[in-house]
Amino acid sequence: MSTAPDLIELIDTPFELLREMERRSRIAVLGKGSDEIPDEWVGIGFRIGEENFVAQRDQVREVLMLPDAMTRVPGARRWMLGIANLRGHLLPLIDLKLYLGSGRTSLRRVTRVISVNHRDIPAGLVVDEVQGFRRFMESEYAETWPQTQARCDRFVDGAYRRSEDTWPIFNFYDLLESSSFLQAAAE
Repeated sequence: MSTAPDLIELIDTPFELLREMERRSRIAVLGKGSDEIPDEWVGIGFRIGEENFVAQRDQVREVLMLPDAMTRVPGARRWMLGIANLRGHLLPLIDLKLYLGSGRTSLRRVTRVISVNHRDIPAGLVVDEVQGFRRFMESEYAETWPQTQARCDRFVDGAYRRSEDTWPIFNFYDLLESSSFLQAAAE
């Protein structure tokens, strides 16, 4: 078992210094006497309506402000807000709340676009708010969760529970690969 380096040894490598400081802080907060840190899961927290969700960190390419301009797509379903040019790439923007049948997302200052990191299906999901990284310990994972108001249970893969809060894990890949999502043409 290796010993922890002295912080002074890491002065010339700031990233490694911060990593070691974070590691020591986590051990101190957890009250553990050993250098072993329990496994944790890190995701992106976001809100649909009044409900909180998390998505796997690797399913999110980036979080963006709602663009000033987007082009409406003729003949598309109402949940397809349009196409936006973001950094030279065309990205379809989807009102996630409307897609799920829970009403329109209110376009406000905190409204964000989550660009999904899918290799075949580009999509920007418009959500009410992005709350940043959320960290959970493996012991907080639950295979069951209360039914969501956003009607997205078919895209949820378990949940994390912390005290009174439940954070369902929204699987963006399941959403993008679903047949109803791929049929964006209005009937």
